Amino acid sequence: MEILKDPCCMGVLTALAILAGLIVVHEAGHFFAATWQGIRVSGFSVGFGPVLLERRRRGVQFALRAIPLGGFVSFPDDDEDSQIPANDPNLLRNRPLHQRALVIAAGVLANLLLAWTVLLAQGLVVGIPAGYGASPGVLVAGVTPGQAAAAAGLVAGDRIISLDGQRVSGGQAAVADLVSRIKGSPAHTLRLEAERNGSRRSLSLTPAAVEGIGKIGAQLQPFGNQAYRRANGPLEVIRQASSDTVALTERTISGFVSLVTNFGETASQVSGPVKIVQMGATLAHQGGSSLYLFTALISINLAVLNALPLPLLDGGQFLLLLIEGLRGRPLPERFQLAFMQSGFVLLVGLSVVLIVKDTSQLPAIQQLLGH
Repeated sequence: MEILKDPCCMGVLTALAILAGLIVVHEAGHFFAATWQGIRVSGFSVGFGPVLLERRRRGVQFALRAIPLGGFVSFPDDDEDSQIPANDPNLLRNRPLHQRALVIAAGVLANLLLAWTVLLAQGLVVGIPAGYGASPGVLVAGVTPGQAAAAAGLVAGDRIISLDGQRVSGGQAAVADLVSRIKGSPAHTLRLEAERNGSRRSLSLTPAAVEGIGKIGAQLQPFGNQAYRRANGPLEVIRQASSDTVALTERTISGFVSLVTNFGETASQVSGPVKIVQMGATLAHQGGSSLYLFTALISINLAVLNALPLPLLDGGQFLLLLIEGLRGRPLPERFQLAFMQSGFVLLVGLSVVLIVKDTSQLPAIQQLLGH
């Protein structure tokens, strides 16, 4: 039990608990939207594959499954051995389009509502953002594998404190100055001094020349802490939570659009569940308000991801529903089955690739491999 007292272990468990909670909230949105309308539900599962734990209540199977890559709500419509007559008015497929649309959309709406609630709680518990208390140095927030920053040995969490022997000041101006120096030094070696876990190290960084501009493949931001103040009443907390939810949603959508329109440069920045847990564990270990933002941001990402019109996602099911409304009748069952099966292969394959990629980049694995 001593391992559970380790801060890193507790951070990982906290991050896993947050991700599990987000999945439960998403599926609960589907579940309650269906039961509220009197639609029959046969199962509520967290995870996929073989059942590890289950409990039946009022004819519904509540299950924890072996593969923790999501969850699902099942309906008698999907069970070929169901004893419920096919013309039962309480089956999902026999309900009007708008009722089925609500069931499909409820998962996305639940995650957006959760994000807003978390940001509301942040305003009540921590306070309203009141500027950034910058300290000397520039924080490396993220590093793209295979590019100049990673080759130089920079990792997320490093603080750059000097460049070519000159001390780096603090704040947004320091970030802008450092970015300007990097862009103006394509294929030229820069000498950096970075601080990591209290120890300093000297690094040589050579920005890649991309159309005459230096690029290193790193996300830089001011080093310091966000300052907070007490809210001037509940209305300010509500306005701040609403504004932050809209801003985070817009940024998330913009990120997905960039992934499609500029896939070559942004694909390497896509993170899977391992990287997300690692980020969450780091924030949990740091404490403070960061965990609120992490929870809200992942919840919004989950909402936007599920809204994409891809097979097996809520957006894909919504697309089939839209086509049914335009045609006046559902697509043939074989087309719907092929659509969903292709989505399963795509999503599972992508998840495996991301898990392998993210795991290979964990510090402990890189040390084991001698990197």
